[in-house]
Amino acid sequence: MKRSLVSSLSVLVIAMALAGCNSSRQARELAYVERPVEALYNAAADELDSRDYIRAIELFNEVERQHPYSEWARRATIMSAYASFRSRRYEDAISTAQRYLSLNPAGDAAPYAYHLIALSYFQQIVDVGRDQRTTELARDGLNDVVRRFPNTDYARDAQIKLDMVSDQLAGKEMEIGRWYLRRNQHLAAVNRFKNVIDNYDTTSHTPEALHRLVEAYLSLGLRGEAVAAASVLQYNYPESQWYEASYALIEGGGDGSSQQASNESWLGRITPW
Repeated sequence: MKRSLVSSLSVLVIAMALAGCNSSRQARELAYVERPVEALYNAAADELDSRDYIRAIELFNEVERQHPYSEWARRATIMSAYASFRSRRYEDAISTAQRYLSLNPAGDAAPYAYHLIALSYFQQIVDVGRDQRTTELARDGLNDVVRRFPNTDYARDAQIKLDMVSDQLAGKEMEIGRWYLRRNQHLAAVNRFKNVIDNYDTTSHTPEALHRLVEAYLSLGLRGEAVAAASVLQYNYPESQWYEASYALIEGGGDGSSQQASNESWLGRITPW
């Protein structure tokens, strides 16, 4: 009797599981019933407005699947990319925007697609202690927007973000340069600091880069090069703490409190200002 009851329960559980599978399958089949394109697109837009980004992506993709050659499909592609961006699925946003561009290189939404790709890389920028490959991709994407669509809001936004990207890349160069300096690899350090000065001269890292050059050159016994770097530092950043530190180094120590070199000082002898 007990064994019969167990068997009956097992059959009941299996039947319920099968019923559940059939129900789920039917729900999926119903979800993919062909619908008028405008109604399908509007349903996706409603989900986007409700911030159900995953459902919005599914419905926008369904617009593409059911009506691949329509204007609605082109709109759905870029909106799917946007929904992926809002849900922080940045790789999906990039690939979807790239798909739009491959099919519609001159489409109305092309400027936004390029901008969205750049923004997706920009949002993935990590701290300077880690690899900066994504930062470089963000820089390339933002530069692409500025080059392709000058005098647009997209270009203006990209230019602002490019300044932030440059500061990030300069910060990475400074971190590596300081690492070399601590290990007495002065030539390698010089190359990093010069890269900051040559390629990221508008960033906040330039004064320190000049000072670190002074340190590295003095360690190498290249006093003339150290004085030249310090003179540039004085001319451009006379109130900087880095100028004070460089002045103290060149003078052979001291508290570095003097901010103005006299005509008889090392800077006064080599500079016309």
